[in-house]
Amino acid sequence: MAREYILAINPGSTSTKVALFKGNENVIQQNLDHAPGEIEKYEHIADQFEMRKDIIISWLEKEGYSTKDLIAVVGRGGLLAPIPGGTYKVTEAMLKDLREGKRGEHASNLGGIIAKSIADMESVPSFIVDPVSVDEFDDVARISGIPEIERKSQGHALNIKAVGRRVAKSLGKEFDEINLVVAHLGGGISVAPVRKGENIDYNNANEMGPFSPERTGGLPVGDLVKMCFSGKYTEKEMKPKIKGKGGLVAYLGTNDARDVIKMIEAGDEKAKLIFEAMGYQIGKEIGAMATALMGDVQAIVITGGLAYSSLLIDYIKEMVSFIAPVVVVPGEDEMGALNEGALRVINGSEQAKIYEDEVK
Repeated sequence: MAREYILAINPGSTSTKVALFKGNENVIQQNLDHAPGEIEKYEHIADQFEMRKDIIISWLEKEGYSTKDLIAVVGRGGLLAPIPGGTYKVTEAMLKDLREGKRGEHASNLGGIIAKSIADMESVPSFIVDPVSVDEFDDVARISGIPEIERKSQGHALNIKAVGRRVAKSLGKEFDEINLVVAHLGGGISVAPVRKGENIDYNNANEMGPFSPERTGGLPVGDLVKMCFSGKYTEKEMKPKIKGKGGLVAYLGTNDARDVIKMIEAGDEKAKLIFEAMGYQIGKEIGAMATALMGDVQAIVITGGLAYSSLLIDYIKEMVSFIAPVVVVPGEDEMGALNEGALRVINGSEQAKIYEDEVK
């Protein structure tokens, strides 16, 4: 059998998404779940490497494929040093940073590690694409207002850039020819002004911008400082208040927008107010990011799981459609985005970048 497939790997905290692509066709995709006890026995995320790799290879064999069918392997990029966007070869310097986890331990760190190991079995290339550490900020966007704290570039770069490319193509343009504001609406919310293919600013979805289903977004800092030093909460208790138990969860007890919509339809006025407030904050952030592009915006793109909610989208459209046409691309296709990144290199339309040459 001829080699013709790209294997895409996207590790999450309790599962690993895998997919086989033939060209742009997603031939088969699976979410491989890992039992909590299986994960918890490893002290560091990098220690899970062999276990997850073995499960992926077993899945391939079970589905009637093998590593000998692969032309490349592509993994989700992890918490690396700040780098420009693009498709990167997995190099030893990158592997070292992913294993050590100096910039944070996250399951996505395993993407490049597993991809390289499986690819090396067959002497085929391994890549990562647009990791969360993509940094294309204008210098002015880094200034926070307090010298000890710098605004950092962290957001949903993979999906934002993939959707941006697709929208540019639908407009008959190249991605690096137009300006977009792209809002990724998921468990966390990232809104980016994308200038000719580069994310020149972001709200950090973990601690800035609009509140989301489970994150607070930006907060009144004076009141936050008072809470932190009130003696009522430990640092361990405060962190999940901001990420995990903030946003819709804090107000309404659920992180599922579908539940909130049912509450609204049943006449719950509080649910209506909170849901509209989330839409209001998203609209404000889109407007702010449009100013970073000096108002030169060809389209506003709304993507992510929350983009399925017509109630939320209609509210946001009413706020921002005066800026530019609004294009809605519901859901997220990270597996497709990984494959597209690898294909661009394999087909010669893009040159693979080398991590150690690009680190800022």
